[in-house]
Amino acid sequence: MYLTTTALVLREVEYKDSDKLLTVLTPEQGKLTLSARGVRKKKDATAAACQVLTWAEFTLSQRQGRWQVKEAVTQRAFRGVREDLDKLALGSYFAQVTETLCEGEQPEPELLALTLNALHALDEMSVSLTQVKTAFEWKAMALAGYEPMVGECGVCGCETPEAPCLHLREGVLHCKGCREKLGEGVSMPLTGAALAALRYIMWGNPKRLFSFTLDKPSLRKLADASEAYLMTQLERGFHTLDFYKSLHTETMTYDRTT
Repeated sequence: MYLTTTALVLREVEYKDSDKLLTVLTPEQGKLTLSARGVRKKKDATAAACQVLTWAEFTLSQRQGRWQVKEAVTQRAFRGVREDLDKLALGSYFAQVTETLCEGEQPEPELLALTLNALHALDEMSVSLTQVKTAFEWKAMALAGYEPMVGECGVCGCETPEAPCLHLREGVLHCKGCREKLGEGVSMPLTGAALAALRYIMWGNPKRLFSFTLDKPSLRKLADASEAYLMTQLERGFHTLDFYKSLHTETMTYDRTT
């Protein structure tokens, strides 16, 4: 059986002397594991396409239930990401989150589009890395079924909560004064502007996901909340995120309410 498909390489693992195992996300077949034999040899024709964060066209063959790379041609290498360590580290984090959220061999076209758009933003758009990361985290969680309820306070129903906060475990927006009526766990404060940006990320045009303006204090609160929400809901960390954060000298702490 042969298959020709485009795919984004999410992960690569070296094995044997010259081979790789690739985890890729395709538009129609979803997440696949590919065997790329001999790809680490000098002058191998498929080497460039078989790198993490590469969008490529693959010709595959299936033997005994396993997909093998026969041909691979790079469609987009995101060179602006590869040539900047911060961007490369952040793009690798996006890939690891996407791999975690995808079910095996289930089409995830919206999540694939989001990841490609985030890489494009890193590659070519004049948007801060914090803004790209924040929007990606919120939208990825929403697409995977973890969308927080941000339309109104989950306790009193107010659409414009006074001192808005987000309960990380419950995924519920609430007024600061309504906090005691929710269960145990951590709530993180937002600003009115941060809440408006969050609603834009959740409900706005996905093609303009990163095109919002937010003052730095509000962006910081929204960014802190997005990362903490993702970690809380998925109950895990990401080594790629740890590396990205290690590149920055400043101490990153969360502002939170109890």
